[in-house]
Amino acid sequence: MNFRSRSKPVSMGFQLAPMIDIMFLLLCFFIAAQLYAQWETEIDITLPTASTGDLPDRLPSEIIINIRSNGVTVVNQRELGEQELSGLLTRIVELYPGQPVLIRADLKTPYEHVIRTLDMCRQVDIWNISFATTAAEEP
Repeated sequence: MNFRSRSKPVSMGFQLAPMIDIMFLLLCFFIAAQLYAQWETEIDITLPTASTGDLPDRLPSEIIINIRSNGVTVVNQRELGEQELSGLLTRIVELYPGQPVLIRADLKTPYEHVIRTLDMCRQVDIWNISFATTAAEEP
């Protein structure tokens, strides 16, 4: 008895539907990862609380300036000195006038470091500045 089929196997060719599925999943992953990367925050910063604040709409191009408790300024996970931060802010204003800036200062940061950063923003004509706080815990 001959159990072999006499017909030749048919070539399936290039399957487009699985390729589209994979590309769609990759697109979803990279969009989600990009959103979290834009809203970079320093994990070791404890924000002050405010009872009257509300959660503003976050802008995707917003620059986040983190100020640690020892006064070190961090932008995009890079520690910057005064000259570097001033140069960065100057370039930002030249390229994108009206660029929003979010200042996240630690609860224990001396006031002078926050004022220094505000003064740098004012010198380069950044006017769209906001401060990050956390909501007060309800008893």
